[in-house]
Amino acid sequence: MNYYLAIDSGTSSVRSIIFDSDFGIVSIAQEELPLIYPENGWVEQDPYDIIELQNKTIHDVLETAKISAGEIIACGITNQRETTIIWDKTTGEPIYNAIVWQDRRTADIIESLKNKYTHMIRGKTGLVPDPYFSASKIKWILDRFNGDKDELAFGTVDSWIMYNMLEGHPHQTDYSNASRTMLFDIINLKWDEELLNLFSIPKTILPNVLDSNANFGNIEVNGFHIPIRGVLGDQQAALFGHKAVSPGDVKVTYGTGAFILFNTGNFPVLSQNNLLTTIAWVKYGKPTYALEGSVFIAGAVIQWLRDKLNFFEKSAESELLASNSGQSSGVYFIPAFVGLGAPYWQPNARGVIFGLTRDTGKAEITRAALEGVAYLVNDMLTAMTGDTESKIHKLFVDGGMSKNDLFLQFQSDISDIIVERPVNIEVTALGSVLMASGSDEFTPKIAKEFKPLMRTDEKKRKLDGWKNYMEKIIKKD
Repeated sequence: MNYYLAIDSGTSSVRSIIFDSDFGIVSIAQEELPLIYPENGWVEQDPYDIIELQNKTIHDVLETAKISAGEIIACGITNQRETTIIWDKTTGEPIYNAIVWQDRRTADIIESLKNKYTHMIRGKTGLVPDPYFSASKIKWILDRFNGDKDELAFGTVDSWIMYNMLEGHPHQTDYSNASRTMLFDIINLKWDEELLNLFSIPKTILPNVLDSNANFGNIEVNGFHIPIRGVLGDQQAALFGHKAVSPGDVKVTYGTGAFILFNTGNFPVLSQNNLLTTIAWVKYGKPTYALEGSVFIAGAVIQWLRDKLNFFEKSAESELLASNSGQSSGVYFIPAFVGLGAPYWQPNARGVIFGLTRDTGKAEITRAALEGVAYLVNDMLTAMTGDTESKIHKLFVDGGMSKNDLFLQFQSDISDIIVERPVNIEVTALGSVLMASGSDEFTPKIAKEFKPLMRTDEKKRKLDGWKNYMEKIIKKD
């Protein structure tokens, strides 16, 4: 039997997953990836941790699966996006820690550009000016570097992995990752000189951009050469893994954050509702585009309840605890720990809990945290409906929070939408190996479907409460 390897480099963990020729999971190896918080709102990682832990998972997963690296016929890479690493081209040494996508240190840089350059940036990149993307992170690092900038290399995590793991140390990325830097013209498919000048970034530090299904090179594992044939940013990989390849298909991944992608086909839709336009993938030179919305904190709020407040020992216990709360506690939890993403784009907003009473306990707060993520996702689905003038009837879901039935039922209720959870929720890794394999024959199996059950009057009351509290924390222009 032939096998595929997925290198899945996420925000909170790195994993390697082996799939068989029918795209069933054979084995998974995972290591937690430490996060560094030097100051309030700053989030970093040690670039060497990414490589060392990712390499460890590759060897561990082969050992667990009891197969040889020679039986792997292709490998896909999928990665956390926007996270920024800059290294010396000669030594390969990073000049600073990886600045993670969640980091908000460059909010002032972005704020100084918004009034004059928002229209230009959106027209070229499909993105709104925000610290979320790579451009201002690159500028922040370069502004503190005193050497020859032409001797440096910038990359998102996929580029860093390929530079370190592939033979010949190539400096490259794919279109899906390039489109998240706020430096890439998604219409003309090239790095944009005007944006590079705006952020004082030399073009010499940028990677070569290849199709998502290109031949990126080989990694050597235990003496065998494994070709990398698929590279996708994690959210685009999840869209591909759901086989959401037709215009109108929508998925949400509930990971550290929650990310919604709406496939718009071969033509970009520029949002009128503060959503992002992004490249989903480029295959054989032909781009597929998507509308995207981002909730910066999703699964991370459950981790916070677990690790900081000690509400439960395991994240999976959040469902049982939340089920002990009545549906009408009146508590609302806005998980804006690192600001609000689409469609609000409020980098300085912070998390708030409203409606606390003497009766409020762990169960009510936990339920409100789960519901808060669902409300934010619903806000983006509403914006997508406005942009595309089409009702969304079905939502494909994956990620850690998609294991929570109570949460998915609430998402279905509050969004008035059918929610489908596949048997294999490792959809991000699956998408990367589907891209690497070139197969068009796979169809995901659905494990459970959730249909709206909430009464119309109850849904209206809940949404009115959410809107009222959101208005209290949104900064008016």
